[in-house]
Amino acid sequence: QVQLVESGGGLVQAGGSLRLSCAASGRTKSTYAINWVRQAPGKEREFVAAINWSGATTNYADSVKGRFTISRDNAKNTVYLQMNSLKPEDTAVYYCNAGPRPTTMGASWGQGTQVTVSS
Repeated sequence: QVQLVESGGGLVQAGGSLRLSCAASGRTKSTYAINWVRQAPGKEREFVAAINWSGATTNYADSVKGRFTISRDNAKNTVYLQMNSLKPEDTAVYYCNAGPRPTTMGASWGQGTQVTVSS
Protein backbone atom coordinates (compact mmCIF):
# COMPACT_ATOMS: atom_id res chain seq x y z
CA GLN A 1 0.00 0.00 0.00
CA VAL A 2 1.12 3.55 -0.68
CA GLN A 3 1.43 6.06 2.16
CA LEU A 4 0.58 9.67 1.32
CA VAL A 5 1.47 12.96 2.99
CA GLU A 6 0.02 16.29 1.88
CA SER A 7 1.66 19.67 2.41
CA GLY A 8 1.46 23.22 1.15
CA GLY A 9 -1.81 24.38 2.62
CA GLY A 10 -2.25 27.72 4.33
CA LEU A 11 -4.09 31.01 4.47
CA VAL A 12 -4.29 33.09 1.32
CA GLN A 13 -6.36 36.02 0.12
CA ALA A 14 -8.91 35.60 -2.64
CA GLY A 15 -7.18 35.72 -6.01
CA GLY A 16 -4.00 34.26 -4.61
CA SER A 17 -2.24 30.98 -5.28
CA LEU A 18 -1.04 27.93 -3.41
CA ARG A 19 0.69 24.75 -4.49
CA LEU A 20 -0.17 21.56 -2.67
CA SER A 21 2.09 18.53 -2.68
CA CYS A 22 1.25 14.88 -2.16
CA ALA A 23 4.33 12.81 -1.37
CA ALA A 24 4.09 9.04 -1.68
CA SER A 25 6.12 6.36 0.06
CA GLY A 26 5.86 2.62 0.45
CA ARG A 27 4.84 0.64 -2.63
CA THR A 28 5.70 3.44 -5.04
CA LYS A 29 6.94 1.02 -7.69
CA SER A 30 3.35 0.09 -8.41
CA THR A 31 1.45 2.31 -10.81
CA TYR A 32 -1.34 4.37 -9.33
CA ALA A 33 -3.41 7.40 -10.07
CA ILE A 34 -3.70 10.26 -7.62
CA ASN A 35 -6.94 11.99 -6.81
CA TRP A 36 -7.31 15.26 -4.92
CA VAL A 37 -10.48 15.55 -2.88
CA ARG A 38 -11.56 18.35 -0.56
CA GLN A 39 -13.98 18.65 2.31
CA ALA A 40 -15.38 21.92 3.59
CA PRO A 41 -16.94 22.19 7.06
CA GLY A 42 -20.38 20.63 7.14
CA LYS A 43 -20.09 19.35 3.58
CA GLU A 44 -19.33 16.03 1.96
CA ARG A 45 -16.01 15.26 0.35
CA GLU A 46 -15.81 16.67 -3.17
CA PHE A 47 -13.62 15.48 -6.05
CA VAL A 48 -11.19 18.16 -7.22
CA ALA A 49 -8.68 16.71 -9.69
CA ALA A 50 -7.00 13.48 -10.73
CA ILE A 51 -4.02 12.34 -12.73
CA ASN A 52 -3.01 8.93 -14.06
CA TRP A 53 0.38 7.27 -13.54
CA SER A 54 2.06 8.68 -16.64
CA GLY A 55 0.57 12.14 -16.23
CA ALA A 56 -0.99 11.99 -19.68
CA THR A 57 -4.57 11.95 -18.38
CA THR A 58 -6.00 14.52 -16.02
CA ASN A 59 -9.51 15.21 -14.78
CA TYR A 60 -10.93 18.27 -13.04
CA ALA A 61 -14.12 19.23 -11.30
CA ASP A 62 -16.00 21.94 -13.18
CA SER A 63 -15.61 24.25 -10.22
CA VAL A 64 -11.79 24.32 -10.56
CA LYS A 65 -11.25 23.96 -14.32
CA GLY A 66 -9.01 26.70 -15.65
CA ARG A 67 -7.78 27.59 -12.16
CA PHE A 68 -6.18 24.40 -10.81
CA THR A 69 -3.53 22.26 -12.47
CA ILE A 70 -2.51 18.79 -11.37
CA SER A 71 0.89 17.36 -12.26
CA ARG A 72 3.27 14.68 -11.05
CA ASP A 73 6.97 13.95 -10.80
CA ASN A 74 7.34 10.20 -10.48
CA ALA A 75 11.09 10.51 -9.89
CA LYS A 76 10.19 12.34 -6.67
CA ASN A 77 7.05 10.26 -5.99
CA THR A 78 5.16 13.52 -5.69
CA VAL A 79 1.96 14.92 -7.17
CA TYR A 80 1.26 18.64 -7.18
CA LEU A 81 -1.92 20.68 -7.25
CA GLN A 82 -1.29 24.23 -8.39
CA MET A 83 -4.21 26.38 -7.32
CA ASN A 84 -4.57 29.85 -8.85
CA SER A 85 -7.29 32.49 -8.63
CA LEU A 86 -8.42 31.05 -5.34
CA LYS A 87 -11.91 31.82 -4.08
CA PRO A 88 -13.35 31.71 -0.55
CA GLU A 89 -15.41 28.70 -1.62
CA ASP A 90 -12.17 26.78 -2.18
CA THR A 91 -11.67 26.78 1.58
CA ALA A 92 -11.49 23.16 2.73
CA VAL A 93 -9.23 20.39 3.90
CA TYR A 94 -7.56 18.91 0.84
CA TYR A 95 -6.73 15.21 0.74
CA CYS A 96 -4.87 13.11 -1.79
CA ASN A 97 -5.81 9.55 -2.53
CA ALA A 98 -4.09 6.78 -4.49
CA GLY A 99 -6.38 4.80 -6.73
CA PRO A 100 -6.19 2.37 -9.65
CA ARG A 101 -7.28 5.02 -12.18
CA PRO A 102 -8.22 8.72 -12.20
CA THR A 103 -11.45 9.50 -10.32
CA THR A 104 -11.53 6.01 -8.80
CA MET A 105 -10.66 6.15 -5.12
CA GLY A 106 -8.37 3.64 -3.47
CA ALA A 107 -7.71 2.75 0.13
CA SER A 108 -4.71 5.06 0.66
CA TRP A 109 -5.45 8.54 1.96
CA GLY A 110 -3.24 11.30 3.31
CA GLN A 111 -3.97 13.17 6.52
CA GLY A 112 -5.11 16.31 4.70
CA THR A 113 -3.89 19.89 4.50
CA GLN A 114 -6.00 22.94 5.33
CA VAL A 115 -6.55 25.62 2.70
CA THR A 116 -8.25 28.82 3.83
CA VAL A 117 -9.09 31.58 1.37
CA SER A 118 -10.09 34.91 2.87
CA SER A 119 -12.31 37.38 1.06
